[in-house]
Amino acid sequence: MAVGFVLINVAPGAEKKVFDTMIKWDEIQELYPLFGDYDLIAKIQAPDYEALSDIVVNKIRALKGVTETKTLTGAKF
Repeated sequence: MAVGFVLINVAPGAEKKVFDTMIKWDEIQELYPLFGDYDLIAKIQAPDYEALSDIVVNKIRALKGVTETKTLTGAKF
């Protein structure tokens, strides 16, 4: 199982629409609005890192209003 934390920036005024769309996705474990350098943070879960990458590239970045993402992947000790 792969876990990632995605920091997301969106166009001004698009925050609520992007949030409302993403919160419905099964892959989204947690989603929060932020103040500061990023607008949203999402905790996502996928079967593997390839699927995690697919979610970020083909779902999150493809959303109208999303302007930037930064993904942090979970690690195991």
